[in-house]
Amino acid sequence: MKIVLASNNPGKLKELRAMLAPLGLELIAQGELGIPEAAEPFHTFVENALAKARHAAQLSGLPALADDAGLCVDAFGGLPGVDTAYYATQFGYEKGDANNVRALLEQMQGLSNRRAAMVSTLVAVRSAQDPEPLIAVGRVTGEIAREPLGSNGFGFDPVMFLPAFGKTFAQLPVDVKNANSHRGRAVRAMVELLRERWLSPA
Repeated sequence: MKIVLASNNPGKLKELRAMLAPLGLELIAQGELGIPEAAEPFHTFVENALAKARHAAQLSGLPALADDAGLCVDAFGGLPGVDTAYYATQFGYEKGDANNVRALLEQMQGLSNRRAAMVSTLVAVRSAQDPEPLIAVGRVTGEIAREPLGSNGFGFDPVMFLPAFGKTFAQLPVDVKNANSHRGRAVRAMVELLRERWLSPA
């Protein structure tokens, strides 16, 4: 079965392809089909992921899978949340992972409450009008480190410190990260939903 991934993020595509391979699903990036990115006007991960999935399904005629993920920082009332990818731009930096990390560390200087959560919400639809989208959420809590550590991963991985491991996401081996990340947890839940709802014989 072919499924369009409603993202052009190469890091997400690589992670999701690896995690969905056991189901025999072929994941195609929407960019490969010439599909532009959808608008993401909402304030919650689930609404934006659903909008992206419906958009990709509408323009491809195929089932679609979308992910909306972000960093929720306690000290900022849960922000940046859905605006995580553009976090640096509100402080005069260009969009990009390194600038996001720099801006976050600058904004958190002097703050003792460094609790944060990485959240991933996956939504899959069989068609643009699917009344029963599959929704899976993964969440990992930790703390924002005081400096970037590690070179694996992307996004805020170098500053997302996980007390259970004593390391940041970016310091973990890829297989360990995938098994324990917010996206890993969401994908495992989505894999079960896909098996049960879409792939099992009636």
